[in-house]
Amino acid sequence: MKEIRSIIKAYESIDFNTTKAALATVVRVEGSSYRRTGARMLIMDDGNFFGGISGGCLEGDTLRRAQKAIFQNKPSVITYDTSQDDGHQIGVGLGCNGIIDVMITPINALDETNPVRLLSSIAATRIPRIMVSIIQCNEETDLLGKTILYENRKQFINAFPVKEFAELAEQAIQQALHDQESKIALYQDKLSEYKVFIEAILPAVRVVIYGSNYDIYALAQIANELGWNVTVVTNPSKVQKSIFAVAEVLDNKSELAPVIDHYTAVMLMSHDYKSDFNNLQTILKSEASYIGLLGPRKRSEKIFNEMAAIGMGLSEHDYLRIYGPCGLDIGATTPEEIALSVVAEIRAHFAGRQGMSLRLRQGTIYGN
Repeated sequence: MKEIRSIIKAYESIDFNTTKAALATVVRVEGSSYRRTGARMLIMDDGNFFGGISGGCLEGDTLRRAQKAIFQNKPSVITYDTSQDDGHQIGVGLGCNGIIDVMITPINALDETNPVRLLSSIAATRIPRIMVSIIQCNEETDLLGKTILYENRKQFINAFPVKEFAELAEQAIQQALHDQESKIALYQDKLSEYKVFIEAILPAVRVVIYGSNYDIYALAQIANELGWNVTVVTNPSKVQKSIFAVAEVLDNKSELAPVIDHYTAVMLMSHDYKSDFNNLQTILKSEASYIGLLGPRKRSEKIFNEMAAIGMGLSEHDYLRIYGPCGLDIGATTPEEIALSVVAEIRAHFAGRQGMSLRLRQGTIYGN
């Protein structure tokens, strides 16, 4: 979501009276690549760009192709194949060993449904959203690059321009929502063939930190740098002003509670047993899917035992979402290292990963 937000910010700063732009989006990856589907670049006709679609090997060529697309005012899909020993391929020799399709869409600033405006409308989403783009079609249909933001079944069936495939596309959208991952769908009959990129855009991770000690700053700063939404619940008079630059600060004595949903990680960092004990009781009533407890295992177990003693024993679901002690085992000792281990564990949690060394992983880096 951070890249999307930076692209939206750059888009809003463009004077379209003097500058034209295009959006480049990775819509298909087969094999290995540095970036995955949904990676984007906003490219201006003067050569400036924001975002990225690879580790640097494809951006230069994509920039030139985007300038051509802007001049012709015509969308295109470019395939980069680094899986073959072909010296004419961009990126060959870098060891990526993958095939990447990049859709380039000239931006019409007057079009309320251009892809950047659609992204802007969901940048603050707290539920999974779906954007559907036609990335292959019959040339005579002039539908390449057509993008629709999915709202509901009725809206989509009416808006999808290829009526004979609308129902099938809607079924694929429901599967993407269920799996919370992007998909490619191919629809064809005797007369036509369409390929559709169904992009699942998930909410940014939200981190809610309860605490006021010096170790909250490193965690808040790293999470903010990742583009996560950060809220600190504390006594505002006890924290340094620097925290306000990277986090929303809520008074722990006010009745205003932080917004906590399924995409929220809660960190209990008060270093006060009673405060953590009381806060945990409140957080367990929320949808938070990650709850982190600092300190040794014995401290966490003491909290769990005391909660059971007052009739608030933890369910199996609660044990799965409570990480106590929290963080990955990287030998962290300083506040910054501990913050790194915690942020890495939160990322692994939301990605459904174990957080192990990649050299021990079976299969591809990005595979399920």
